[in-house]
Parts: sequence; C-alpha cells; structure tokens
Amino acid sequence: MGNIVNRVFDSSGPEGKVRGTPQQIIDKYNQMARDAQLSNDPVAMENFQQHAEHYLRMLAEAQREAEIRKEQQEAQSQSQNRDRGDEIRAEIPIEEGPAPVVTEAGGQLGVIGDEGDSGLVETPESTDRPKRSSKPRKPKAKPQEEKPRREAVEVGPPPEAAE
Repeated sequence: MGNIVNRVFDSSGPEGKVRGTPQQIIDKYNQMARDAQLSNDPVAMENFQQHAEHYLRMLAEAQREAEIRKEQQEAQSQSQNRDRGDEIRAEIPIEEGPAPVVTEAGGQLGVIGDEGDSGLVETPESTDRPKRSSKPRKPKAKPQEEKPRREAVEVGPPPEAAE
C-alpha cells in the first residue's frame, strides 16, 4: 500500500475534487463542514464530516501499521546486537587468577595487589600543585588619549569697516 501519510490523493467530494495528503484533505473537509454548519446546511455538514472521517481512518490505520513495522525493526535490531555481543564476548580471553580491584587513593588510581608500575599514565590532574589564589583581579586601566592643547591667541579689535 506504500506510505499513505505522505501520498497525495484526489478526493471526489460533493463540491468537486479535493487534492492533498490525507491530513490536508481531512482539514479541508472539516473546514467545509464548519462552513456548511454556519450556513445552516446540516446535510452538507454531515456529508463533509463523513468524507473527513474516511481519510481520518485511512491515516490512523497507516500510522498504526508504521508503528508496528518500527517496533518489529527495533526488536530485530536488538536481537542482532545481542547476537553480536555474544560473539564478541566469546572472543575475549579469560585470564586466570584473582580479579584486580581498582581503588582511588590520594587522587590517583591504582590496582590492589600490583607491585611497581600500575600501567597508568600520570596526568596533570593527578600531580600535586599549589592552587591559585582566588583574589579578584584589578581591571586594566585604559590608556588616556592626549587632548590637543589650545594655544592662546590674542584677539584684537575687529577690523575697521571700509567707509
């Protein structure tokens, strides 16, 4: 039957063709039913509601089938992953002897019972170093721009107007 949810249909309704996806057709028929109700035409309203219901049932059935397919695929995928996990676990060699116990002492990890090198790499977080003080920083002073200097200029009497 294919993907009905996104498929475009041509619906031959009482007032001509309605084209679109099932959801668009449902919306269109519902709008036509409201218009018929406002114009006091109960027969047309019922007819549009029945057309909308038909596409609503088609859409609901398609969504239900899609959900079932999705669940089956998830179950199949989980089954395959579980089978792969069994194969991987079967390939890991099992060592004899007591299992090492990992502990954290003084901020460092170690294995109880190991003598000497634990095989761990030293990181900056594992070294002891002094902590920075938490004093607030002073804001940097902005450099002040030099203002141009103004020189004093003597101003004399206005020039005499020519007579």
